[in-house]
Amino acid sequence: MRILLVVNSFASSVTARNTVIVHRALSRCHDVQIVETNRRGHATRFAQDAAHREVDLVISFGGDGTLNEVASGVAGSQTSLGVLPGGSTNVFARTIGLPNDPIAAVNMLVSGLEDPQANIRPIGLGRVNGRFFCFHTGVGYDAAVVRNVETRASLKRWAGHPLFIYAAIQTWLNKYDRHHPHFTVAADAAIGGPGSISGSEINTYDPQRFVDDGYFTVVLNTNPYSFLGNRALDLSPAAGLDKPLVAVTFRTMSAIAIIRTLAGALKGGGVTPSEHVACFNDVHELVIENATPFPYQVDGDYLGESTRLHFRHVPEAVRLLFPA
Repeated sequence: MRILLVVNSFASSVTARNTVIVHRALSRCHDVQIVETNRRGHATRFAQDAAHREVDLVISFGGDGTLNEVASGVAGSQTSLGVLPGGSTNVFARTIGLPNDPIAAVNMLVSGLEDPQANIRPIGLGRVNGRFFCFHTGVGYDAAVVRNVETRASLKRWAGHPLFIYAAIQTWLNKYDRHHPHFTVAADAAIGGPGSISGSEINTYDPQRFVDDGYFTVVLNTNPYSFLGNRALDLSPAAGLDKPLVAVTFRTMSAIAIIRTLAGALKGGGVTPSEHVACFNDVHELVIENATPFPYQVDGDYLGESTRLHFRHVPEAVRLLFPA
């Protein structure tokens, strides 16, 4: 099998030593080319070129952001996608059953390649404003935290989860408006209904799929949302690679309500809808909008601010190599 290994050597768990070990493990039975990224968007171009050359498999070895770029590059082609954990959290790799150690993970991928017909299967991806995402998009407060973390990118490799916790507290205290809602959220039949600024028309309106006071939203393509150490942050078991999207919207910035909800998510079983949290399952299309721009991030990468985000679920968008 022809394989392209895309390595982000700046990712927190990637070293020269484990890159050599990963390369050797894959090369025992396959033709492997290795390339290194050095700027944002580089991995997507490598993956697109590989798909154009009809390379069989492109493996992302880096963090979740590198994976997102590689997935975007091979989506819609016959070139398959593989992932190795090289970042600080590695949400997607751990979600599909890989260990957090890249050397242990590569051995599982090599075993999976022994029977590609059984272990390479199509999965769905989310898409927002034309950008694919593998596991989630965060809008509002969630994205503001990621933006805060990225201002300290040099610390991310070493600080990891403590940096995210610090950024979450600092953002809540003085870097995010906690007193006024930031956007509306409309799913499927509710798109274009009352409260929308887009002006689109619908045939039927479902008020149960509309929120007009969102403070932050997480749109899930998989579950869990993230990991805190070894504990999964389980927002919705209704999310999955073979299912439509799930949108979880927080309608308050009350610290008590948020901590209570996330503490429940750490116990498993997902969050419970309430006056403070709205959950939309089986979402095929979603629009988040407001006249004032709001921040958003995709698979852990901050992408700036927007006044309108248009989400779609794309079934069988990419062929994924699962661990044996």
